[in-house]
Amino acid sequence: MKILYGKSGNNYLHFTQYKNKKVLVTGHTGFKGSWLTIWLSMLGANVTGYALDPKTSKDNFVLCNLTDDITDVRADIRDKQKLFDTFDKTQPEIIFHLAAQPLVIDSYKNPLETIETNTQGTANVLEAFRLSNSAKLLIVITTDKVYENNNSGRAFKENDRLGGNDLYSASKAAAELIVNAYNESFFKSLKNKIVVTVRAGNVFGGGDWAEYRVVPDCIRALEKNEKIILRNPSSTRPWQYVLEPLAGYLLLGEKILKDEIEASGAWNFGPEPTNNLSVENLVKKIIDFYGAGEYKIDINPEAFKESNFLSLDITKAKEKLNWKPVLDFEVSIRYTIDWYKNYSKTNVRNLCEEQINEYLNKWKLKNEN
Repeated sequence: MKILYGKSGNNYLHFTQYKNKKVLVTGHTGFKGSWLTIWLSMLGANVTGYALDPKTSKDNFVLCNLTDDITDVRADIRDKQKLFDTFDKTQPEIIFHLAAQPLVIDSYKNPLETIETNTQGTANVLEAFRLSNSAKLLIVITTDKVYENNNSGRAFKENDRLGGNDLYSASKAAAELIVNAYNESFFKSLKNKIVVTVRAGNVFGGGDWAEYRVVPDCIRALEKNEKIILRNPSSTRPWQYVLEPLAGYLLLGEKILKDEIEASGAWNFGPEPTNNLSVENLVKKIIDFYGAGEYKIDINPEAFKESNFLSLDITKAKEKLNWKPVLDFEVSIRYTIDWYKNYSKTNVRNLCEEQINEYLNKWKLKNEN
């Protein structure tokens, strides 16, 4: 398939800078990493992936047979020597760093692993990037949870104070500080080494089977004809389909590589405010589009705590990159449910590529009007 639509005279939808480039994606076997790997392969990049094994046989990475298209390295991001050897062997020019312990609940259960993976792992990537003769651009993917959140309801800007009351959030905020320190210490005065961080909203989409995430939890319950259990129904999040932030990452990288913008610091890639909805509203939409299912609310006062409200200010990306979200909430849910209702009876790779092409068509139309 690999049909990538663009706008005549405006090549940003084509992402031409990735063709034939050597690109390293850490965390490529994960949910977002697998979608990014598909997209980069469609763009003609020579992709190397560095990650742990997929969690299940139903993961997007497995069902798309991505190991056949890339250099597939299975290793822990904390293994510094293995990571350095991978840089030496594959000579990447562009690095997307997604490898992480990505779950708040798991940070309560495995605090040291979370801290080591998200801080030392990021430091390992930064040091490998610093020492590499080939590497030019490093995009570090963190999270919207890096901000010090007092549940005020205000959308967070990139220069807001970092923090975190759980170890996942704190470790990701620490990773941001480590990136900033590397920039100030080594890269600030260099033209040939650029590092930025990107912060997305609550991302969902096909192929995510992680525990303690709302959409996968819903799908597991629906497939078993069980009631969906809601433990934090009123928590509000900036929900977005997986392709939205990935398009932002690719566009940011494209403009940096073409020297069209001055790369600076962190970038938020969240949805429009209309996509900031409660967990309960999300679950109701999932049930509507799935065509079946029920839920019940079961609040445990002793459960691990998460922030009640979270929202991102995306003004910087809109103004400096001309990036803006494309999909409304209902289309995002439709894409997601299409994947989960068809993954067992269709070519999943084709399904993913069709969604990427349809997304780019929508982006083209929105940016022309």
